Amino acid sequence: MNDPVRPAPGRTRLAAGVRAALVPGHDEPAVTLLPAHPALRFPILAVLVALTIGFTAGSIAISITQYRVDAELAWPLGLLQAAPLVFAARWPIAAWRVAAIGLLLTVFVRHGEGFMPWPVTAILALVVILFFTGVGAARQTTVGVGAVTIAGVLVPAVLFGMPGWFATILAGIAAVALTFGDAVGGRHSAVEELRLREEQHRRDLARQAVLEERARIARELHDVVAHHMSVIAMQAEAAPFKIPDLPDAARQTFGVVRDAAREALTETRRVVGLLRADDESAERAPQPGLERLDDLVGAARRAGLAVATAVVGMPRPLNAGVDLSAYRIVQESLSNASRYAPGSRVHVEVRYGTEALVVSITDDGARSTPEESQGGGHGLVGMRERVAMLGGRIEAGPRDDAGWSVVAELPYGDPD
Repeated sequence: MNDPVRPAPGRTRLAAGVRAALVPGHDEPAVTLLPAHPALRFPILAVLVALTIGFTAGSIAISITQYRVDAELAWPLGLLQAAPLVFAARWPIAAWRVAAIGLLLTVFVRHGEGFMPWPVTAILALVVILFFTGVGAARQTTVGVGAVTIAGVLVPAVLFGMPGWFATILAGIAAVALTFGDAVGGRHSAVEELRLREEQHRRDLARQAVLEERARIARELHDVVAHHMSVIAMQAEAAPFKIPDLPDAARQTFGVVRDAAREALTETRRVVGLLRADDESAERAPQPGLERLDDLVGAARRAGLAVATAVVGMPRPLNAGVDLSAYRIVQESLSNASRYAPGSRVHVEVRYGTEALVVSITDDGARSTPEESQGGGHGLVGMRERVAMLGGRIEAGPRDDAGWSVVAELPYGDPD
């Protein structure tokens, strides 16, 4: 009987600490039905080893002393009946097979002598093995194990003289062990499936946040590019009227520039305009930049933050993408500080370096209890997307003492 270890139809078995791995040479996938944490795993392993030694020794001793079985037969039968318990947590089906064979051979060896052909320790070992089988095997396999145990072990014992009512009791005990194991495995399966779904949901949210931020960046860059392309087209259109006695070749060149600018503007609107399909009321005003830093700071102060700003170095004209990205990074950082660190002191520094603009926003931690978050948490995704678009780098994380820090380095690129 090959064991398709969980998942069974509609179920995924074996949760945190129940890990599957295919073992070469076995038709049964190996499973570890033990907690992953060493503090729980090793004590349980120690108990299983102790039970295995005790049940095996008891099966051998009882067979020799009470059932008068020859020692040459009692030793291998005792090992077959109880020793498989030691690996039942990893190969439950294999352990059950060996134990069932040992029990069946004992029936033939004793020839119906006595009330029960097996030592009680062998029955106890079988119960534990059946529990592990119920935990680690698919439900169809669990049912099959129960049926084979009854038909292949208990029925022959009844035919060789064991009372039928006692066999019924043993069958009930086996069914309870398998059912209990199946219930435990089902609970682990549900917990694992829930964990996997939550993890997938988090990945989906992060992916969605990336796509939304890229669409937003594309819309903003569309506005910036459209503005410049419009200026180029208008200047090329007006040049022949501003310059008297313009040669025909130059006039033709201006016409080519005008037509190319208009075509590029049309194509840009056609491609990027699709991103506005769900946001027809999107703001069409010029995109903001660091010239509106004071407005951001004022809004943050009204939200309860104590914000200080500093501009280091000689300000210089910035590429529209750099200017806009720096503004958005400061905006998102102040928004996060207001949400997660209410009442904190925030320091915003804009440093004009030789090759890059460095924007840093730090806070010293919440002064009051932040409101419970109702989702979101993907502001850093947008920051990273913007910085990656410009070929810069960003570092964000908790500070050593308290609070949070965001430092973004944005290469200048070619000025507009």
